[in-house]
Amino acid sequence: MSESRTSKRFSVQLPIRVHPPNSKKELRGVTANLSAAGIYLQAPADLAPGSRIKFEITLPAEVVGAERDIEIRGSGRVVRVDAESKGVACVIDRYQFVRGQE
Repeated sequence: MSESRTSKRFSVQLPIRVHPPNSKKELRGVTANLSAAGIYLQAPADLAPGSRIKFEITLPAEVVGAERDIEIRGSGRVVRVDAESKGVACVIDRYQFVRGQE
């Protein structure tokens, strides 16, 4: 299999909240690694390749050297699902950083 990643990937375990399309439920999982272009996460979810998702990841203030937590909100697409390990690979279409409220 050839490697097609275009950006540096970081192994980091952070809580992630995933919102599947056409659903009001929120799935909770943990990132395994992430980059500016994608996320690989572990989640007990029934997400199918091609599904569009919205997500939130909270970066703890002490990790990023900020006074408050920073939330990343974004959207993307599921590109691969490993049912055995409950791993989900997603391409990030867009994201924004949102500072925590006082």
